[in-house]
Amino acid sequence: MQNVKKKKGKSRVWIVILSVVGVIALGLGGAVALTAPGREELQNMAITDVNFKKLHDGIYTGAYRGTKDSLRNAAVEVTVASGAVTKIRVTEGALANEKQTGEIRKGLTINDLFEEVIHSQSLQVDVISGATLTSKAHLRAVENALEQAENSGE
Repeated sequence: MQNVKKKKGKSRVWIVILSVVGVIALGLGGAVALTAPGREELQNMAITDVNFKKLHDGIYTGAYRGTKDSLRNAAVEVTVASGAVTKIRVTEGALANEKQTGEIRKGLTINDLFEEVIHSQSLQVDVISGATLTSKAHLRAVENALEQAENSGE
């Protein structure tokens, strides 16, 4: 009699465990399916090369706003001094303010990406491996700010 109760108890435990695992799997599958359009939008997005030689001094804001979802929306403030980009700061989004220095992948931060832009004076920089979509969203925000810096003297 006791063996039968133990077997029923073990069966119930397995049923609960499998149910929990099933619910988690369904939740993850649903999350992947719901965010797929936003990921695809960013994967297919090209960053154009702004003419850094035509930038006018000032502080410019730019933003990336996804049309499929808002998970990676970002806004930046870009400082141009003496015709060169000297500072980029995230003002909105998941990596805004103090989170800008937080690691996003393999010891790298969004600041590392921005330092590459500042060093090369170009948007044609390598994105952070494993954080490609986040990198592209922030580069698009910088691109939008620099388009203003390029056209502000017209």
